[in-house]
Amino acid sequence: MSLRTRIFVLLAALVGVNCAGALITIWYTSHTLEVSESMVKRDVQALLAAEKLASALVMQKGYVTYYYLTGDDQWLGRLKEHQLAFHYWLGTAGERSRMEEGRRILEEIAKAYERFEAGRDHVIQLYREGRKEEGAREHWTVRDQFHQIYALTEKFKSLHEAQIQRNQELYARRTKNLTRLAWVALPVALLAGVMLAMVLWGQILEPIRRLAFYQETGRAAGHGEDTKDEVQALSRRVHSLLEDVDRAHEELEESREHLIQSEKLAMVGKLAAGVAHSIRNPLTSVKMRLFSLERSLSLDPTQREDFEVIAEEIAHIDTIVGNFLEFSRPPKLKMQQVSLSDVVDMTLQLLRHRLDSYGVRIEVERKGRLPKTSLDPDQMKEVLVNLILNACEAMSEGGQIRIVEESGMMGDQGFVVLVRIKDNGPGIPDEIKDKIFEPFFSTKEEGSGLGLAIAKRILQDHKGWIHVHSKPGQGTTFVVGLPCEERGLWLRS
Repeated sequence: MSLRTRIFVLLAALVGVNCAGALITIWYTSHTLEVSESMVKRDVQALLAAEKLASALVMQKGYVTYYYLTGDDQWLGRLKEHQLAFHYWLGTAGERSRMEEGRRILEEIAKAYERFEAGRDHVIQLYREGRKEEGAREHWTVRDQFHQIYALTEKFKSLHEAQIQRNQELYARRTKNLTRLAWVALPVALLAGVMLAMVLWGQILEPIRRLAFYQETGRAAGHGEDTKDEVQALSRRVHSLLEDVDRAHEELEESREHLIQSEKLAMVGKLAAGVAHSIRNPLTSVKMRLFSLERSLSLDPTQREDFEVIAEEIAHIDTIVGNFLEFSRPPKLKMQQVSLSDVVDMTLQLLRHRLDSYGVRIEVERKGRLPKTSLDPDQMKEVLVNLILNACEAMSEGGQIRIVEESGMMGDQGFVVLVRIKDNGPGIPDEIKDKIFEPFFSTKEEGSGLGLAIAKRILQDHKGWIHVHSKPGQGTTFVVGLPCEERGLWLRS
């Protein structure tokens, strides 16, 4: 049987035994009350009435004898009282007796008492008239009637004594049967309870205890080991599992996004390989011929302007092809111990003329040079160039870029170095903020959509990260972060 079935069967057995015991107890109590009522209200009271009836009859016999001996009329008065008492108890016995045999005996007593009463009155009349010898003879006849009535009262008493005895035996028999049932039900209930306890402990409580102990200590629980509150520990375990599920869901979403990007990258790789062989070589030849023509020809201003536009467009095509090649086949990192502050300075030196042409002012905020970390200076310079030029292009009428350098502890990341690049441009709309790092996504007409994708890949290769914070109309901030093993003297939280 399954665990659920076994628990259900054992619980049903316990409930069944308890319910059966309760029903038997109710039945026994009701029948006991019935037997008690029969004994007390009927048989016992009928027996008591028979006793009173016999007593009243005996007293009547005595008072007649006293009157014969003394001739005092007060004994006749007493006789009258017990005569009335006899009729009262005779009626009471008739009401209390429920047996046909008892009613029949009472009817015989009533008839015999009528004859006895008539004979006794005749004897008393003879005694009053002074005919004592005749009265004495009649008195013996009345005495025989008395004994007959007394015998009937004894028979009536014996009948109800026997009924009381039978009720007592019935009560004792039912009590014995109930005791036997209790002795049978007790081991059944104990056995079901023990089996249920074994099932609950062995297959529910003990596994919960072991699981809770393992969660708390990281090792399996042994026999006899006293754990903490396993229910509380299991509750913590369930919450931990729920958190793990949430993290797994988030990681799954990230993995799905990475898979989509990987598929795009694979397509880019194939396309870039074809572009490299189909475009790069002819493009190099065209650039060399243009350079040769520029030196050999005498051009007027209009022709020279056209010539420069052609050269710029060819250079633009060469840049796009270069981006494709770099994105599809990234160069191997040449890691060095370099301060990210040095990379910032090299980038600004490289872009000095471009920044002037855009009309952008640069402000570097640092309280000390960042500690050295393992990085590829050329690759990180490309990341910063991309971010700074994007900021310049976003601020079409010029503006200001603030570069803030920081270092310090950051949660689970440990010690890190950060560079924040802040512009006061128009910001990034919320609907495209999550797409700017996707390959081929660009808001510029002539953009390849690979600049930020390459920057993100470079940082991932460095085990770093890049985040963006932007609100429309309030500028944009890109945060570049790298892990750092060497902690500098300057920490900025």
